[in-house]
Amino acid sequence: MLEDPSRPPPDDLFMLTTSPERAPDQPEEVTIGFNQGTPVAVNGIFLDAVAILTTLNTIAGRHGVGRIDLVEDRLVGMKSRGVYETPGGTLLYTAHSELEQLILDRRTLAAKDLIAPRYADLVYEGRWWTTEREAYDAFVNVTQERVTGGVTLKLYKGNVTVVSRASEYALYDERFVTFGEDDVYKQSDAAGFIRLYSLPDRVRALRDRELAARAVAPVSSTDDVPVLAASWQD
Repeated sequence: MLEDPSRPPPDDLFMLTTSPERAPDQPEEVTIGFNQGTPVAVNGIFLDAVAILTTLNTIAGRHGVGRIDLVEDRLVGMKSRGVYETPGGTLLYTAHSELEQLILDRRTLAAKDLIAPRYADLVYEGRWWTTEREAYDAFVNVTQERVTGGVTLKLYKGNVTVVSRASEYALYDERFVTFGEDDVYKQSDAAGFIRLYSLPDRVRALRDRELAARAVAPVSSTDDVPVLAASWQD
């Protein structure tokens, strides 16, 4: 039955998670604390790595969180169906990603999104003792230096939602996000930024208008044609 992706997995396949339909009718909140990207506490209690995962597995599992049913590609090229349970891992991933979103800048987040699937492939293919992995680790270690804080999640019948997030390193600052007139944000500043940021588009539009004008203008001599071609090549 598991090999047939058109059929749902049997209920007795799952060992760590309650079926969402039979999960508690009341939601539960859990707060995960991080220090430099590493989870260190659950609900304010500091625990080692094994205890954190065990605790989160129990909490998330009773709410049916962390079930994954997918068709994936194996290393050898064939497709297979995989049914996984990762209740604690789902909470850690969700909380950590949310904390990064609060702390890291846009370009660093984008770079992490590029490296993450490469790192996952590296681990999956067993290429751990490689220069590539060491280089990725160096990048990740730098990005995590300021990822310290806490995230509160709400669990309810298989779903996870972010309730709150906080960090002293947050790049989010209420003084800078207002669209009202104040001493920090001046609406007039936006005009110059927009004009500069759109410079390539305005240059292209100007060039298109010039080319269109030349195309409809009468040609006085055949010498004009190679001149236009030469200017385009330049």
